[in-house]
Amino acid sequence: MKRGGVAGAAAYIAGLLYLLRRKAPLASYIAGRLLTMVVMLFILGLAVFGLMELAPGDIVDQIMLQQLFSENQGRAGQDRDALSMEQLEARRKSLGLDQPFYVQYFKWLNRVIVHHDLGVSLISRAPVSFLIASRLLNSVVLNLISLVLITFFSFLLGVYFSTKAGTAADLAVTFFALVLHAFPGILLLILLQLFASATGAFPVTAYPSFPFSQAPGRFVFSYMHHIFLPLLAAFLGGIGGTLRMIRATMLDQLGQPYITSLRSRGIAEWRVYFSHAFRNTLNPYITGSANLLASLFSGSLILEIIFAYPGIGRLMYEAVLQEDINLVLSNIMFISFLVLLGMVLADILLALVDPRIRYGKE
Repeated sequence: MKRGGVAGAAAYIAGLLYLLRRKAPLASYIAGRLLTMVVMLFILGLAVFGLMELAPGDIVDQIMLQQLFSENQGRAGQDRDALSMEQLEARRKSLGLDQPFYVQYFKWLNRVIVHHDLGVSLISRAPVSFLIASRLLNSVVLNLISLVLITFFSFLLGVYFSTKAGTAADLAVTFFALVLHAFPGILLLILLQLFASATGAFPVTAYPSFPFSQAPGRFVFSYMHHIFLPLLAAFLGGIGGTLRMIRATMLDQLGQPYITSLRSRGIAEWRVYFSHAFRNTLNPYITGSANLLASLFSGSLILEIIFAYPGIGRLMYEAVLQEDINLVLSNIMFISFLVLLGMVLADILLALVDPRIRYGKE
């Protein structure tokens, strides 16, 4: 496309966005956030390709060694010198790894956008979409249950102890919330793993040894038993900061003049708390919920490794160790997409909950 054509297309898009902002400011804001999300994903993918290019080791060597291992019945270590430079270069060229990382990235983008194909794992040769789909549900279930538990108990305890400010119980809960917020997550996971190993009360792995299709009812109870300690670790790691934030927000709202005005008019105390002060605690929580979800997904990487949980975080860890660029990039892009989408949804929900927020000109 000529330079004038590109400039004309850019001007046309800018004009459409301006009209959209004038007519539908919220829709314009959402469109802008989605566009920003796409740009961030593009830059992130390019950065991942560049970092994998700088990583030590060579995936072609690993693939060729695996082939020699299968062909020579385990004598791959003895045949390492048998790999000629011509063989390695031919294999590297067949995988497209002889090209610069940005060329590989744009080819990957073209395959994903045009053909809706994430490619195949360079190590296992299985479709990347199948590998992600087989692990994604496990991670989503774990993190969504953690988010629901953290949200419920944070609001319940935060609102309750905001009514008991200054009491011994309030000071004790605030202290333990601070300890949990500052406690290293990996140390907590290791301690729970040691507890499970020493007592035998819970499995040291976080997933049943038989599939769901074999015995659905027994699988559900076994899954709940296996996942208890990982859920407890995720819950304890997230509730400290969220509880303190909700309690502090409630105390701030209860000190506002409009609360005094409501009480002076004889409004019932429960209505003051739940119909007025509580509603205003939703704003900071909705804003921070996207960060909480992101921290849960990032923290589940360590959790899945320690407890041998077959989730997407462990899959990405294994892919990084094997330098499987297709699998690494697809995992990172997918998790980043979920986190960024959560942030956009949080902003939209914030606009719906708080009528004071406006995205257009007054």
